[in-house]
Amino acid sequence: MSEKSLWVIIPAYNEEKHITKVIRNTKKYCSNIVVVDDGSRDKTYSSAVKGGAIALKHVVNLGKGAAVKTGADYAVANGAKTLIFMDSDGQHEPKEIPNFVKALKGVDIIYGSRRRSKKMPVVFRFGNYVLNGLMNLIYGMNISDTQSGYRALTSSAYQKVRWSSNDYRMESEMIVNAGKNNLKYKEIFIRTLYSDDYKGTTAVDGVKIALHILWWKISR
Repeated sequence: MSEKSLWVIIPAYNEEKHITKVIRNTKKYCSNIVVVDDGSRDKTYSSAVKGGAIALKHVVNLGKGAAVKTGADYAVANGAKTLIFMDSDGQHEPKEIPNFVKALKGVDIIYGSRRRSKKMPVVFRFGNYVLNGLMNLIYGMNISDTQSGYRALTSSAYQKVRWSSNDYRMESEMIVNAGKNNLKYKEIFIRTLYSDDYKGTTAVDGVKIALHILWWKISR
């Protein structure tokens, strides 16, 4: 695979504390890095620019789904053939990127599944268990970690799974769209580093995601 065809998309919101290190470590595996500053109130944007990433900016906070979509659209328009989605807070290890690229051969999407850990917030472990079960029951998608944001996919697969959700529902909608388009997928296990200031889906987000998993089945 040509290095020019591999792009990493990183949505970021108030992540000036972590983004420079994330970019630096990612550059070891990919030169095309797009950071989408989703209306941050801190120096996330300027830090991304100084770090050497392609920095895009939303004037207001639109949500993770909107930020990833902005970055992915930009990458595809500029020749990306393989897309890697990863978080900006240091939870995802860039050294996993070669594993995603290797696993993507012969399939359309790779889902990074976090190993169960006591360090994962309890509410998140429970919510993830429920959402995984719903996805399997309703859509027959047997994925052990439907809420992980660390993923890889081809540009052609992106066009088919491109979501409308602006928030954390994007991960689930992406899976639903992949299933409806009969896209081939695999999972690989990843290690996740949780910090004390963990920011991710809340219990309220989990309820919204569950309701939409049901709604997408009825409405589409």
